[in-house]
Amino acid sequence: MKFRTEIEIGKSSNPIEHDNRIITIGSCFAENIAEYFRKYRFNILANPFGVLYNPVSIYNSLKLATEKREFKQRDLIFDQSEWHSFYHHSDFSHHDVNVCLDKINNGIKNTNSFLQQSDVIIITYGTAFVYQHKAKKIVVSNCHKIPSNEFDRFRLTLDQTKEAIKNTITLLKEINNNVNIIFTVSPVRHLKDGAVENQISKSILLLAVNDAVENENRCGYFPSYEIIMDDLRDYRFYEADLFHPNKLATDYIWEKFSESILSENCHTIMNEVEKITTARNHKVRNKFSERHQEFLKIQIDKIKTLEKKYPHLNMIDDENYFTSQLKK
Repeated sequence: MKFRTEIEIGKSSNPIEHDNRIITIGSCFAENIAEYFRKYRFNILANPFGVLYNPVSIYNSLKLATEKREFKQRDLIFDQSEWHSFYHHSDFSHHDVNVCLDKINNGIKNTNSFLQQSDVIIITYGTAFVYQHKAKKIVVSNCHKIPSNEFDRFRLTLDQTKEAIKNTITLLKEINNNVNIIFTVSPVRHLKDGAVENQISKSILLLAVNDAVENENRCGYFPSYEIIMDDLRDYRFYEADLFHPNKLATDYIWEKFSESILSENCHTIMNEVEKITTARNHKVRNKFSERHQEFLKIQIDKIKTLEKKYPHLNMIDDENYFTSQLKK
């Protein structure tokens, strides 16, 4: 007997390799997936503009990066003693305008460089609702706690959503025609919109993505939303807020993702890397004991062997972690 509708996902025709350069961009679910790539030491740029939720904001941010737009003070707003960008998360905000601009402009340069050489871009949409600043008449990525009466809030139509997604694909292929684009819809529930409005919003995203990728080469969809809603389908897979999937759920989604999207060679390397990352979590009572010192040397030797075997691996941070504990 079967008691749940487990979703079967086919193997990707463009599997990710461990030496690929990967960008994740979008909602906080994109952050979750990026953590797994970091754990297994992939070359990844995660959410270079901070968390983004809607298709228009994601398109706008990528457009800034592809055009290498240089921000000036006039492009910022000053509120609550800080400078902010409507195109960036508050992580870029700062009380010193020059620090804020440096963070933004350096981020744009780095993102542009990474985009040109990327092999995979994973885009996660969270909602079809947007906030438009009344005075500037732009859809913002973050309101920065500015009073709500300065914005118009509305839901994108299906056609507007399709247009934003198709423009995003065109933009990315113009800067890098060899990139593979994987779209997902975040399973995070935006219940502040109301249960019905949340479902309508997610439905618009799902329909628009399906339409956009249907006849596009090197574009695909991964069903993270469906895995949570139709496969796991239980509140025990959510955090206490009942909005966000918990670690058990994201572990399961990563397992499905890796089975479908990652190559067999990837899995081999990940298994070897995981031994090192597990060793980093090893708790020790006396780091100067002979046994622990020997343990450290073994891990350093393993890292050097791995880097020699897989030259693309960058495990300098791991090596420094173990080396720093060696007796002088």
